Amino acid sequence: QVQLVESGGGSVQAGGSLRISCVASGDTVRRYCMGWFRQAPGKKREGVVVLDNDGSTTFADSVKGRFTISKDNDENTLDLQLNSLKPEDTAMYYCAARASGGCVPDARYFDLWGQGTQVTVSS
Repeated sequence: QVQLVESGGGSVQAGGSLRISCVASGDTVRRYCMGWFRQAPGKKREGVVVLDNDGSTTFADSVKGRFTISKDNDENTLDLQLNSLKPEDTAMYYCAARASGGCVPDARYFDLWGQGTQVTVSS
């Protein structure tokens, strides 16, 4: 079973960029559906993007064209590049994995989670 650890969060001004990373251990990410989710205070956890093991991606409409996801199967990492950041992107960002089933950006279907990394965007 894979364990996930996120890093790279921080504080930026609106319009800025950040890159957050997730390192997996205990298993290869190659066979998992991987995703990034976020949760702001008082809000439900929402899917940002998921990456299936065939390379297909599904982005939330709110981040399309601004965020990109990449996976390195050799390094066992999953990165999220966040560009043109907005104050509404402020949240705790979580890396998640799902071993089987469909790869959709719904937190209910993911059972492996990292501890999260905070992204704060000021106006």
